[in-house]
Amino acid sequence: MTPIRPMSRAELEMVLDWAAAEGWNPGRSDAACFHAADPDGFLLAEHGGRPVAAIAAVRGGEGQGFIGLYIAVPGARGQGHGMAAWRAGMARLEGRCIGLDGVVAQQANYRRSGFAFAWNNARYQASAPRLPAVGHRTEPARFDDALAAFDAAHCGHQRPAFLRAWLDAPGHVALVTRDATGALTGFGALRPCREGSKLGPLFARGPEEARALFGALAARRPPGPLVLDVPEDHAAAVALAQEAGMAKVFETARMYTGPPPAMRRQGIFGITSFELG
Repeated sequence: MTPIRPMSRAELEMVLDWAAAEGWNPGRSDAACFHAADPDGFLLAEHGGRPVAAIAAVRGGEGQGFIGLYIAVPGARGQGHGMAAWRAGMARLEGRCIGLDGVVAQQANYRRSGFAFAWNNARYQASAPRLPAVGHRTEPARFDDALAAFDAAHCGHQRPAFLRAWLDAPGHVALVTRDATGALTGFGALRPCREGSKLGPLFARGPEEARALFGALAARRPPGPLVLDVPEDHAAAVALAQEAGMAKVFETARMYTGPPPAMRRQGIFGITSFELG
């Protein structure tokens, strides 16, 4: 039997190093931000006292969960340790509607675990993205009830601890747009990664607000490629990436064990992360 236990934040840093070695290019502050989302939601499988596999099984809201960061070290694959971690993660989220962003080729395997296809998310990337003209004024984001509600409307649940960490992480840049009344109309964040940066979330009332946030954030990116992960069935989000000269590099299958959570999908121009949704 493979022992499974919650991992510490330091061990989460180690697992993100595993992910980096696989080319997943995690954010430089992902460990602190992910851990804030659900400190007990990151599980580590051991064999002979050595960490060999991991999974994120993060609880969100009243009845939701998300599976991600599912990985085993190369020398321990094919020995059942990853499956033991998977079962432990699913057990931790039992009774919840569970989501994941999985490799498209593994859809049949996920279906056997009770997941159904919802849509594809596509990763777009460019070393030198074209910046759109900024037609709306942007301003620094700050955590408050309005931002928490705007974020929840687009991701499907309240996540205040994670959102605070995402805003405050070193090197992260977060901006919002507002209408004439001061109401929020867009929210976006840029996070530095092991290589380049990723832009997410990118939530907006419409394409013009999304373009403004994209342009303002991309202008502040560190050296290296810029990544944007978009719902592939959202034509305006795909158009934004393509207009910026970004190329599709791969896609994932967003799947759920039940009806997808209520979210304003037409406002999702960039998802937060493949690890947490």
